[in-house]
Amino acid sequence: MSQNIQADGLAGLIDFLKKCPTAFHTAASVASILDRAGFVRLSEADRWHIEKGGAYYTIRNHSSIIAFKVGKKNPGHSFLVASSHSDSPTFKLKHKGELQVRGRYLKLNTEGYGGMICSSWMDRPLSVAGRVLVRTRNKDGSETYSSRLVDFGRDLVMIPNLSIHMNRGVNEGMALNKQVDMLPLLAGGQAGPGLFRKLTAEAAGADPEDILGSDLYLYNRMEPAVWGASGEFLSAGRLDDLECAYGTLQGFLQGGSDTGIQVYCCFDNEEVGSRTRQGAASTFFRDVLHRAVLCLGLDDEDFRCMCSRSFLLSCDNAHAVHPNHPEKTDPENCAYMNEGIVIKSHAGQKYTSDGISIALFTGICEKAGVPCQFFSNRSDMASGSTLGNIAMSQVSMHALDLGLAQLAMHSAYETAGTKDIDYLIRACRVYYSSVLTVLPDGTAVWSE
Repeated sequence: MSQNIQADGLAGLIDFLKKCPTAFHTAASVASILDRAGFVRLSEADRWHIEKGGAYYTIRNHSSIIAFKVGKKNPGHSFLVASSHSDSPTFKLKHKGELQVRGRYLKLNTEGYGGMICSSWMDRPLSVAGRVLVRTRNKDGSETYSSRLVDFGRDLVMIPNLSIHMNRGVNEGMALNKQVDMLPLLAGGQAGPGLFRKLTAEAAGADPEDILGSDLYLYNRMEPAVWGASGEFLSAGRLDDLECAYGTLQGFLQGGSDTGIQVYCCFDNEEVGSRTRQGAASTFFRDVLHRAVLCLGLDDEDFRCMCSRSFLLSCDNAHAVHPNHPEKTDPENCAYMNEGIVIKSHAGQKYTSDGISIALFTGICEKAGVPCQFFSNRSDMASGSTLGNIAMSQVSMHALDLGLAQLAMHSAYETAGTKDIDYLIRACRVYYSSVLTVLPDGTAVWSE
């Protein structure tokens, strides 16, 4: 059974990665999967009607999505949540997105989104995707501004390196300037102004004058690749964090319980701090949980009691030991690809894991037959952070940070293990099929 699930999980992940060049496409892809599974879409602008045994989802900003399944017997027990994020470090086009160079080149004017490894974006085919806002003129004289997904879907631009003959010290280290070195080349010859706007309109199926706004990003066009002596590695763009977004979604769909409410979250803007109306620091998470509880006939006091018994998995990939730099990780609290789910801890609470949550999730992994490993940074190195403790500032519950081990985090082309996606799906399936209760005295109770 494990081998079949693993093959399906890996193949599904690769297909998912191909369909998700931006956070907007990720939310749309997750919504499509939920639609096929029979989930009902809810609009935040409408009154909700929630029933026991029902399955629902809602989207904010076309880039963050929350889905939930309601238990048939005792939905007011607790929430079981897994969260991930839909965005990845990249380059965003500025509103005035074209730059002419001596009348011979046309570049795109971009700025950095998140903390990318700049050099990994150079000398490789790139494309552009995101959303545009299109104006429609109505017969009554009013205007409608609608959002459309766009993906140029072809090798469109490239960021060329400077020749070593013009930069002799390039192999001794070079500070790349995003305004100077990282602007992508779009066209040569006598390309005039307005070319990119015209191309964008064609991709959106609209007239150029009706494209009034956009959120467009570069993405790496290289296909995902399975490689290694035994096919043990997967390389692709956006593994951080689409690998966790896909794995937790599959576990959410495959698992289920008659008790409580099971919740899947995929937030945008984690890479830039989450402090947006659709990020983990927004009201989105709390709004959805609170509205669901009220629609079930429960009240604010019930909601607070549920949160006290609830549990969240904050899922964001983890650093694997680097083959050329093993000294960069702790000698014992370190992770390797294909050796299981990584539980992340940090004394300064950059990660939410504590003794209670580690014990509970370790037990779930044992039940699922999934190996787990433990990661802490070297004590003399700063830790990264993720959305777990940010989301907990909005809705307080017990939480654990986990991820899957990978190399080259925040590169345009990252590497992970081919076995680990299966481990995450299996663990999340057991997690979502469980009843977890953490009592005020710190005692944790797990049952199927």
